[in-house]
Amino acid sequence: MEIKTLVFEEGGPQNTDATLQVSAERAQALGVTQIVVASSHGFTARKAHEVFAPLDIEVIAVTLCHSWESEGWPMTMEEKAELTKLGVRIHTGIHALGDGVGSAFSDKYGGRSIPEIVRDTLYRFSQGMKVAVECLLMAADAGLVDTTREVISIAGSGTGADTAIVCKPAYPRTFFDLEIREVLAKPRIP
Repeated sequence: MEIKTLVFEEGGPQNTDATLQVSAERAQALGVTQIVVASSHGFTARKAHEVFAPLDIEVIAVTLCHSWESEGWPMTMEEKAELTKLGVRIHTGIHALGDGVGSAFSDKYGGRSIPEIVRDTLYRFSQGMKVAVECLLMAADAGLVDTTREVISIAGSGTGADTAIVCKPAYPRTFFDLEIREVLAKPRIP
């Protein structure tokens, strides 16, 4: 089998349109009916909706949890309302790969929890790879994705989208059932 994989010279929002386009092409070829997209303030989710809604593909946006409000990262209620009105489903929850109770102990006593080790391993591919996997786990745990069907998960390096993967979803507690079947896009230099 031959598939198209985009490898960007570097990560960033300038790759968003190409990442969404290659994802849409592959979603149609595979019959994917749901995509998961990381979106802090709605930019990527809105762009994904523009691309996927005409194809009758559901867009699920996963946002940063509220423990990051001090950084200004979580989506506002107004941003959520705008996306919901478009038909985008939104999930905000604790990060599947860190920032939970285990991270509090790591911060206080040192060492790393297992989710943090998984997170750091995925970062070796790119920030977007870590976020794409994490958002897929979070959306599955919230009951928003059909775990019996392939899903495309899209994320990026900071803002926008530069990483896309075709996956068999799983829950965090069934992590070993997760399968990354195809890499559609990623930055060469994370």
